[in-house]
Amino acid sequence: MDIVGIEIDLLLEAIQHRYGYDFRQYARASIRRRLLHFIEDSDYQTISQLIPRLLYDRPFFEQILQQFSITVTEMFRDPSFFVAIKESVLPYLKTFPFVKIWLAGCSTGEEAYSMAIFLKEEGLYDRCTIFATDFNEKALKTAKEGIYDLENIKKSTFNYQKAEGHSSFSDYYFADYDSVIMKQELRENITFANHNLVTDGIFGEMHLVLCRNVLIYFDQSLQNKVLNLFAESLHAKGFLCLGNRESIRFSEVGNQFEAINEKQRIFQKK
Repeated sequence: MDIVGIEIDLLLEAIQHRYGYDFRQYARASIRRRLLHFIEDSDYQTISQLIPRLLYDRPFFEQILQQFSITVTEMFRDPSFFVAIKESVLPYLKTFPFVKIWLAGCSTGEEAYSMAIFLKEEGLYDRCTIFATDFNEKALKTAKEGIYDLENIKKSTFNYQKAEGHSSFSDYYFADYDSVIMKQELRENITFANHNLVTDGIFGEMHLVLCRNVLIYFDQSLQNKVLNLFAESLHAKGFLCLGNRESIRFSEVGNQFEAINEKQRIFQKK
């Protein structure tokens, strides 16, 4: 009998009933690994010992919540993806007077600012609205502030150059001691908002939806639910971009899309 599995079931049920966050369809191996790591760094001996406290202690629940939120990201991650967007998606977006983009699972905001820079250099940012969403309020706070560690700037600059950036990456931030602050002009057309892919509804009539490296943490049933959410949120002929380990090929919505760039996981709604 898998006692740890039973404990995880009970903890996830407690979280769902008490706080409304539903992680029951997240990939169980990932949930298990993160909870056991949390236990190792705490004074608790078992996962079930967490349940009474999180039921009555909201700040403690917030600590647990951080374990389920994936915040690993960087500026211009996968530079070749941005090159592919320029070639395959921008010609279509440029035909619209106004463009709506949903960046789901935006984490701490690096991808949102990367997209803003990218669109600005392609002359499209002024007619775009970017909705950058996540369920993690702590990550969203960082995203809204646009303040990042200076030590990461070398990798960000390298990614920007590989993504065929037209300018100098330093044009887009102010350096302040050990941090960089993204310029205000990049935030003007970005709306950062709390949205839970598991429980919340659609964003209607999007021209482009990006959700990269989030679905890998969901089980197949939840992946299908979220992919249906994206399909319903997209404008006719709109684009869906996933992570390089994700696909819609065997999903419930697979027949609603055609692959524009299979390698970069760029799909267009039929």
